[in-house]
Amino acid sequence: MTASDTGGQLGEEFFTPGSASFTEFLAAHRPELLPTRPPFPDGVRAEPGRFPHGTTVLALAYRDGVLIAGDRRATMGNLIAQRDLEKVHPADDYTAVAFAGSVGLALDMVKLYQVELTHFEKIEGIPMTLNAKARRLAGMIRQNLGQAMQGLAVVPLLTGYDEAAPDGEKGRIFSFDVAGGLYEKTDFHAEGSGSPYARGALKKLFRKGMDRREAALAALQALYDAADDDSATGGPDINRRIFPIVSVITEEGFERLPETETEALSREMVEQRRSRPDGPTATP
Repeated sequence: MTASDTGGQLGEEFFTPGSASFTEFLAAHRPELLPTRPPFPDGVRAEPGRFPHGTTVLALAYRDGVLIAGDRRATMGNLIAQRDLEKVHPADDYTAVAFAGSVGLALDMVKLYQVELTHFEKIEGIPMTLNAKARRLAGMIRQNLGQAMQGLAVVPLLTGYDEAAPDGEKGRIFSFDVAGGLYEKTDFHAEGSGSPYARGALKKLFRKGMDRREAALAALQALYDAADDDSATGGPDINRRIFPIVSVITEEGFERLPETETEALSREMVEQRRSRPDGPTATP
């Protein structure tokens, strides 16, 4: 029931005691608004290549916190559906989420997750812990299992700055499976169709204690390697000036690197690849 149904007054559901979860509130009173409702009848699957699909995203811990990045390409089968998709989003001041998978559902899930964290803080008066944020996102993914089984899976990557963690471990990374399984990753991780190549690149490029510039270059190199072997992953588009999105979370909060900085680093990387097409070697 909406305010317009009651002459502009809030319905009784707004005054009924319940949990601090906005998702649970919608499930109880307006389930049709949830992005996790099944889109097709039982037994019907989405035809492959009919809906935009986004890849690749990655994250790595560095000296001041955690970095999260993603390429910009979305595909529909063998077609490029979008060249400038944004796959990395702030969830709150100290948390960010990136996604691979069905674009429409993923964007709705990100928006719902942002509201979920804000709603909890307004109701409880304190923000969720990072572990609780990860569990809450896992629950939302589990609610999407029906859609995942119909071919519309969403696989997010969650990062956050945890002030309560020991020094050097405050930047944390969480991955998920389509059934809502939750896994904390150490140092770095990647999701999406290009993730095997991105993780392979990060294995040779990652080292503890990197500064922001080194971490950003490692992320861009990994995305470049993913694009080199995975047609669904887009590399830096110099002519159109479309570059990967790179964001960091530190004790000062979430920050998306300015496009000028990302462009300069991308051009530097591409220039380096002229002499070393396969990218840099592992640091001794």
